[in-house]
Amino acid sequence: MFEAIPEEKMIREFVRQVSKQYDREYWLAKAREGAFPEELWQEMAAGGYLGMMIPEEHGGGGLGLQQMAVLLEEMGQHGIPLLLLVVGNVMDAGLIARYGSAEMQKRYLPPLASGDLRFCFALTEPTAGSNSFRITTSAKLDGDEYVLNGQKMFITGVDASDHLLVVVRTTPFEEVEDKREGLSLLVVDRHAPGITLQPLEMGVLHPETQFAVYFDDVRVPRSDLIGEEGKGTRYLFDALNPERITAAAVAVGLGRHVLDKAVSYAKERVVFDKPIGTHQGLAHPLAEAKTHLELAAVMTRYAAYLADEGDKLTAGEYANMAKFAAADAATEACDVAIEVHGGSGFSTDIDLITLWPYIRMLRTVPVSREMILNYIGEHVLGLPRSY
Repeated sequence: MFEAIPEEKMIREFVRQVSKQYDREYWLAKAREGAFPEELWQEMAAGGYLGMMIPEEHGGGGLGLQQMAVLLEEMGQHGIPLLLLVVGNVMDAGLIARYGSAEMQKRYLPPLASGDLRFCFALTEPTAGSNSFRITTSAKLDGDEYVLNGQKMFITGVDASDHLLVVVRTTPFEEVEDKREGLSLLVVDRHAPGITLQPLEMGVLHPETQFAVYFDDVRVPRSDLIGEEGKGTRYLFDALNPERITAAAVAVGLGRHVLDKAVSYAKERVVFDKPIGTHQGLAHPLAEAKTHLELAAVMTRYAAYLADEGDKLTAGEYANMAKFAAADAATEACDVAIEVHGGSGFSTDIDLITLWPYIRMLRTVPVSREMILNYIGEHVLGLPRSY
């Protein structure tokens, strides 16, 4: 399970090579411009890495979440993470491959694999928050089309996407006995009439802009329904658990990135005639941070393995724990790295304080620490439900 297969070695080598051209400076420049890193995306497409998890019969690599986690971890370690890769080529592609009709798979999966189409994912709403069952964005069937109305928040990279996979209510919350029922998944053309995008001003530096998305009588062909109407919850966690695992992989990679910078500095920076890394006041926090990162990496690997094996229940448990551990470990590593650099740690030239909001964000999204602890308490430990 923990032995690197040849494909994983190739993945790591690909990222090492591509990051020489599309490096951290490139990523930062795109983030500051608010421009999608098109050149990096196309390089990944040319190498076949966008379609890693798409079945071979649809032009993909037929690999699993373990290999995708390796890719995202390595990209994080080189300081060039891409969230659209998670939401589009992991979450959306996975749902279409599992539950989409044969026609839908044929229409969307090959161009997703080749990079000719990009997808984003739209679940979060301003009034629902973590209680996704209370979303109010609705889709009502009118002949052969759904009419979509509502609002989504914090949608990553929708401006750079061709389609959104939108979670909607096809039956109102008040009309279903089991509140988990009544959700549906629709593929929506981003350019369809009635869609309005509003960029959100965020304090997190990254090249994929966050948006509020408004739907006003947007018409969606019935053929773009994924799976069965009203049964979306049954499919949804086949996207949300991989999202948590891949977010954990990104966190581990970014944690290693900042820790490597801190260790190099601690070896070179001399104060009172000694490298500062000789002092246990800095050496021990760095060693702790490294230990926590590698523990999180193992947990992430195991969660990805369980997901690839199709163990949905246990994969959900470990996906949550991996995301919790990795986000905390990366945050700890970034905090230690800033401390090791002293006042220089707050200089944007050092490029640690620039990463702090991004890494800290991973403790809150795609699912908060508190909701993870609620899940572990109830579903792993068997404690009474707290909410």
